[in-house]
Amino acid sequence: MTSPTTRVLSVLELLQARGAMSGTELAQRLEVDGRTLRRYIRKLEDLGIPVVAERGRYGAYRLMPGFKLPPMVFTDDEALALSVGLLAARRLGLAEAAPAVESARAKLERVMPEPLRRRIRALSDTVQLDLAHPDVPADNQALFTLSAAAHARQRVQLAYRTPQGELTERAFDTYGLAWRGGRWYAVGHCHLRGGLRSFRLDRMQGVQPLPASFGVPEDFDAVRHLALGVASLPRAFSVQVLLHTDLATAREELFDAIGLFAPQAGGVLLHSQVDDLAWYARQLARLSFDFEVLHPPALRDALAECAHALLRKAGAGSAAPGL
Repeated sequence: MTSPTTRVLSVLELLQARGAMSGTELAQRLEVDGRTLRRYIRKLEDLGIPVVAERGRYGAYRLMPGFKLPPMVFTDDEALALSVGLLAARRLGLAEAAPAVESARAKLERVMPEPLRRRIRALSDTVQLDLAHPDVPADNQALFTLSAAAHARQRVQLAYRTPQGELTERAFDTYGLAWRGGRWYAVGHCHLRGGLRSFRLDRMQGVQPLPASFGVPEDFDAVRHLALGVASLPRAFSVQVLLHTDLATAREELFDAIGLFAPQAGGVLLHSQVDDLAWYARQLARLSFDFEVLHPPALRDALAECAHALLRKAGAGSAAPGL
């Protein structure tokens, strides 16, 4: 939030949504001090919005009971964020996404002033998002049920069809949900297999809440778990490369799905499973830092061939002694 007006409106939105909030909580949410917050409250009062301040140890700010504003008043930045989000929703594997997006867009436009409406319509008509083609489930019920279960830490019973077509039943603790590679996944603890597993939502045949709760590992990241799962699948070649850089740079220039990064003295050890060494050599060839191939020796041959190919394309194949 960059302007005082936006912050004042944010105070109003928070009070409408939460009912009552302490001054400390409001100030923390807005990242301002108490004096600045009180100035925002006075600004709301100057606009005719009745804010009640309850004093004492458990005091709080609240809107006067019965006071209501029109439900949707957006800043330009909020309208932009909503419009881009609606564009993305078309490609995020949601059932009936197109009609839902058009309906929501029409409702937004009805409450926008004309200049903002023209800008948002231009954005919607001209911006395209390059997202993977999704595998769309039959409906959104699994997404709703699993997200609610993850939030409440409530175990569910999954009816799940495996890639081989077998219908299985299992108790499942949903740690989180993630969108990756054109599909929705639920990630968590599978009681049938006794470990951490991920399941595609488009293969789920039913989800039912169970009367049991669970805990989630600290700082669990569903997207990262999916990436590491892909990176550790057994393939034709097991690769080890020592990257002479730090972990942050290694991840910035590569990507999580390429393998497992292990910081150590002298750099970062990269463990990978690959079927195509020529492809892997091309990923290494574009790095800005040095590296050392530890295993397999055939990867060194693939790197040499990659270097020869680049020199041939540059018209300098004969000027590469030692290759």
